[in-house]
Amino acid sequence: MAGKSGKMSEKILVTGGAGFIGSNFIPYFLEAHPDITIVNLDKMTYAADQRNLSELRDQSNYIFIKGDITDKELIDQIFKDHDIRGVIHFAAESHVDNSISGPEIFIKTNVLGTFTLLEAARHRWMDAPGQVKSGYEKCRFHHISTDEVYGSLGETGLFTEMTPYAPNSPYSASKASSDMLVRAYFHTYGMNVTTSNCSNNYGPKQHGEKLIPTIIRKCLNGENIPIYGDGKNIRDWLYVLDHCKAIDLIYHQGRCGETYNVGGRNERNNLQIVDAICSILNRIVPRKTGKYQDLVTFVKDRAGHDRRYAIDATKLETELKWKADENFDTGILKTVEWYLNNRR
Repeated sequence: MAGKSGKMSEKILVTGGAGFIGSNFIPYFLEAHPDITIVNLDKMTYAADQRNLSELRDQSNYIFIKGDITDKELIDQIFKDHDIRGVIHFAAESHVDNSISGPEIFIKTNVLGTFTLLEAARHRWMDAPGQVKSGYEKCRFHHISTDEVYGSLGETGLFTEMTPYAPNSPYSASKASSDMLVRAYFHTYGMNVTTSNCSNNYGPKQHGEKLIPTIIRKCLNGENIPIYGDGKNIRDWLYVLDHCKAIDLIYHQGRCGETYNVGGRNERNNLQIVDAICSILNRIVPRKTGKYQDLVTFVKDRAGHDRRYAIDATKLETELKWKADENFDTGILKTVEWYLNNRR
């Protein structure tokens, strides 16, 4: 497939591109790099949605393949057929509650799936440890991970790239395992890899099971808004498009073998999140009686619920000159407005 320059378009494999972050990333990335073709591999589990990709339907530099990242034969065939020159790896099981009730699929997808992709890339791009095939010197494998691998913080402090791993759920343990595999392929084989660990993402196209879409949906349906425990668990919130911009920078400019933490410097506890959303809805679509805050109800806390996460993104900000364009107030308004205009 030829790009705008007339040259054959370089093809990058994006995994999990029909999910929340991936479906925000692909349109952004293709607009920023029109000479690149993206091959999007997605298993289309419950967390994916074809409607997330509708804007890409007529793009000549976009290819969709339905499939599983643990399917070795399929992965090898994709690398061969499309001469894949880069991987941006989003695909993962990611809902903590689901990992508590059914951890096996998290190990299969997040650990075995990442291993399968790494092996395919190694065989396609390398002749031996430390020996890259001629013409494949610029191929890179970028792995998207989470701040949950670091465990839980106290009232102060931030996660840095040097924070020891201490995962506390089957989900975060599976992501920590995949991070270690990526690290091993750099140190053992000399593969060109980068990893990013991000804080909680929010924004358009997020699956309804997550906190912010759940709050919005419950408000609009007049249902009780369930909040775990005392509602004071703290997360650092990152607007999804800011994350997409960070991934683009790391993939193209990050140092080989390095990890970069991506955070929005927007710490909020769950009660603050609920109040912000309810306040916006009170203004835009007020209830007939009372306020949306009246719907808040407290439920039994999640098992192993980490108290606080917060990211120090100094390395990314200083080395690659990234900064978040949205603060929480601007990002949450855009998010609520998107859900109001795209009720499903």
